[in-house]
Amino acid sequence: MSTAPRLTALDALHRSLGATMTDFAGWDMPLRYASERDEHNAVRTRAGLFDLSHMGEITLTGPEAVKVLDFALVGNISTVGVGRARYTHICREDGGILDDLIVYRLGESEFMVVANASNAQVVLDAITERAAGFDAEVRDDRDAYALLAVQGPESPAILASLTDADLDGLKYYAGLPGTVAGVPALIARTGYTGEDGFELFVSPEHAVELWQALTKAGEGVGLIPCGLSCRDTLRLEAGMPLYGHELTTALTPFDAGLGRVVKFEKEGDFVGRAALEAAAERAANTAPRKLVGLVAEGRRVPRAGFPVVADGQVIGEVTSGAPSPTLGKPIAMAYVDAAHAAPGTSGVGVDIRGTHEPYEVVALPFYKRQK
Repeated sequence: MSTAPRLTALDALHRSLGATMTDFAGWDMPLRYASERDEHNAVRTRAGLFDLSHMGEITLTGPEAVKVLDFALVGNISTVGVGRARYTHICREDGGILDDLIVYRLGESEFMVVANASNAQVVLDAITERAAGFDAEVRDDRDAYALLAVQGPESPAILASLTDADLDGLKYYAGLPGTVAGVPALIARTGYTGEDGFELFVSPEHAVELWQALTKAGEGVGLIPCGLSCRDTLRLEAGMPLYGHELTTALTPFDAGLGRVVKFEKEGDFVGRAALEAAAERAANTAPRKLVGLVAEGRRVPRAGFPVVADGQVIGEVTSGAPSPTLGKPIAMAYVDAAHAAPGTSGVGVDIRGTHEPYEVVALPFYKRQK
């Protein structure tokens, strides 16, 4: 039985702007408004405005909320200061990645976990189950928030014109409560584009008002609305993993080259610890496949699942691929055998429908903004 996709508070506004809509993780979301390339370039050079209200917010409160998160997640959440955020993973008992998350510490005993839309229910269920026996409450807050993001080099100036919050003092991966255009918001300096920018968590009833205020404030510097398509090429250029592509339950954080997020030194047990200790040891003693960047010599675009080849042998698999507006060439992320993972390794190609197209192995990210 099919169910209609969920609509964000900005749905009618997106349609009035002529957005091409798509079903994404059970939500009707804007894919693009006009040109994906123009939207991508706007974020790289000016600013873009995104609706990210499909993301899954889960709130934890109570005296032992931090203990729940230290047990449920692989990160050391007790070391996150109030007003700061941390990137981390939630894993299964066998070490497989259930999702990658951002955890915001809103108060001494209040946290907000932001999960990917496709995994929000899985993460909610896992954290709720893992909270049993702790003095803490887990709350599904997906309907309590709309999430807008303004990203790009002009985003600090645009936001500064609408708030008296201390943006200059707001570090990367930090958040503070404030008002933006008179709307109460959690202002977070986070994003998924490789650019400076902000994510604004607000009540859904204020979403349209805030979108319109940001649009007006950004008119003079070239801010435009942006869809999920350019969000994907932006994060790909920035070498940022996407769940279901670079991260899956078949991989541990160590397999994904993200072992740094696992904090064995934290107090007490956590779900997946034993499996992850074994995975860390394997990674130290053997050379697992590594996540690398690939840049095309030709024009054909690789897609997820395409084999990576060398000397007629399959040596890996593409996880994400797209044309790169910034580089002007097709690019991909791929897991490849360690013997072919060094930047500059020759003879590597991607099997694109039977033809082995030559690709250059490069270090990630493909693009890094100038500070």
